[in-house]
Parts: sequence; C-alpha cells; structure tokens
Amino acid sequence: MAHLPFTAADLPAAQQFAGMLARSLGFLPEVDAGEITVSAEDAQGVRHRVFCDLPLDGGRRCVRRVDHGGDCTPRRCR
Repeated sequence: MAHLPFTAADLPAAQQFAGMLARSLGFLPEVDAGEITVSAEDAQGVRHRVFCDLPLDGGRRCVRRVDHGGDCTPRRCR
C-alpha cells in the first residue's frame, strides 16, 4: 500500500487525478487500479473509490469510474 498526498479542488478532481495516475501505472502487475481510493487529509478514514471494480462474468472486473451510467465494462486480463 502506498499513500500519495496531493491537493485537488474537490472530490471529483481528486478522483480524476488518482484515476489518471492509476492508469499510467497500470503496466505494473503490482498496481490494482480497482482498489484506488482518495480521502481528505482531515478525514483519512473516509475513503472514496475511484473505479467501479464490480465483479463480472469470467472473473473480470469493471474498469469504469465509480457511479458510472450504463453497463459495466470488463477489465482486460493481463
């Protein structure tokens, strides 16, 4: 687990930054983008998911952002 402090204007901006960071590091097998969360510095126990990550058929998981509209999209297997 790694914690990376950064500043953002609001929760959606923080989720966008964390999502872009996770996707840019997605080539590393140690990175599980589906488990990425963000929290405010003064409320670190309150975590907000970045990706949906719901389980889908075939053992894959949804790669779309949390609270997305429409159907889930499966993550490609590595």
